Amino acid sequence: MSQAHIDVKYVADLARIELSDEELQTFQGQLEAILGHIEQLQTVDVEGIEPTAHASPVFDRTRPDAHRPGFGPDILIKNAPDSSGDQLRVPKVVDA
Repeated sequence: MSQAHIDVKYVADLARIELSDEELQTFQGQLEAILGHIEQLQTVDVEGIEPTAHASPVFDRTRPDAHRPGFGPDILIKNAPDSSGDQLRVPKVVDA
């Protein structure tokens, strides 16, 4: 498989990133090295190896969804910084 060439200047222009000529040269070399490593990984025989997302098994750590009693409106109103009757008062956030 031949290594694909990616033009760093073109990608930088798309991302609207200004790079000096020295940076372009540095990043072009780094990108080619990365692509070379990827090409090398593609040659590894993975026949019979099951795909995984993690190196070791990960199990969901969730609790069962169970109904639990909550606070009643009287406790909420009692602990609110500002209220009127059975309603909470909040600062105005929209101009009319």
